[in-house]
Amino acid sequence: MAIFEFNGFRPVIKESSFIHPNATVTGNVIIGENVYVGPGAAIRGDWGRIVIEDGCNVQENCTIHMFPGTTVTLQKGAHIGHGAIIHGGTIGENCLVGMNSVIMDDAVLEKECIVGALSFVPAKMHIPKRSLVIGNPAKIIKQVSDEMIEWKTKGTSLYQALPGECFRSLKECEPLREIETDRPNQEALLSAWEKIKNK
Repeated sequence: MAIFEFNGFRPVIKESSFIHPNATVTGNVIIGENVYVGPGAAIRGDWGRIVIEDGCNVQENCTIHMFPGTTVTLQKGAHIGHGAIIHGGTIGENCLVGMNSVIMDDAVLEKECIVGALSFVPAKMHIPKRSLVIGNPAKIIKQVSDEMIEWKTKGTSLYQALPGECFRSLKECEPLREIETDRPNQEALLSAWEKIKNK
């Protein structure tokens, strides 16, 4: 893991959380239980504090940062899609921020919001709970349905299971030059997904 102390602040990361070796966590960062942080993610608590609560995931190439003196909070079960930027915002419990979206300073997403991919949430925007938000600049287009939040929650549960799987099976290796005859069956992974999905 690329974990760095900054100005006396050393990141706090619970043992059950998995930070990919190609991710970087710096400074005043507090990460709870069963959090997944993907490769290429940069979580930089130099000018302020970052709190990532239990069960969150921060996927590949995400950036989390802030203006000086700000606290960025990802509340329980927040799901930050590939390439998203959280710059000083508060992401409520069980929210989903879509791929390559940007959440700006002092924006607040209340509980169970969904932000569509490629959306831009401007500074200080306050989004009420269970809102579906899309666009640049972002607009609230409707309420999140029970079916949508169930879909989101089940998707996030995969990422909550992923730290354990990574600790168990992820390891650096040399590539093969040919496909082996006893290559593992992809069906086993799909079976695990079906079990989670059908809970």
